[in-house]
Amino acid sequence: MAITGFIWFGFVVMHMLGNLQVYQGAEKLNAYAKFLKDLGPLLWVARIGLLVAFVGHVVVAIQLKRENSNARPVSYAKNSTIQASLASRTMIYSGLLLLTFLVYHLLHFTLGITNPEHYTNVYQLKNGEMVHDVYAMVILGFQQAPISIAYIVFMFFLALHFSHALGSMFQSLGIFAPKHNPTIQKLSSALALIVFIGNSSMPISILLGFVK
Repeated sequence: MAITGFIWFGFVVMHMLGNLQVYQGAEKLNAYAKFLKDLGPLLWVARIGLLVAFVGHVVVAIQLKRENSNARPVSYAKNSTIQASLASRTMIYSGLLLLTFLVYHLLHFTLGITNPEHYTNVYQLKNGEMVHDVYAMVILGFQQAPISIAYIVFMFFLALHFSHALGSMFQSLGIFAPKHNPTIQKLSSALALIVFIGNSSMPISILLGFVK
């Protein structure tokens, strides 16, 4: 669970940093998209690795949920949570929501199925090469309020998931002593907040017309 989660956290951060190039204009973002596409086999190796990590993460999550339920077949007469945070108590639910988001995200920006009219634009790079206009696709997508709002909501649940997952990851791997847990939890919450702000800033900026 910790290892596969760490792989996906690393991907989310790198994905966010790449997408933030939307603030640098069409040339920068489209050149970056072409760079990724030109990786060819390496890109597919990364995709397959992410898929394996994702499936593994889901399978282990289901197994842990079952083990936890089997450990106490009779539920508490009254729940009185003292230490468990909201994020830790809702991990399975935020995870399922993120699965829904991932499917939608792929259908929207990767496969161009949900909004095919956003997927047909081309862009001429400074070197004269014609490429798929990822910049226009992002702008046209986030100019629609329902899409932007949905992305922001999903980013909230992603941050909620990360805020607990990162701290648990260090605990599961035994990297730090228990005395460091409060510091690690604060760091986890800070990283989750950075991811939320970074990813949410793009639909907000586009929806408000700051990025056109």
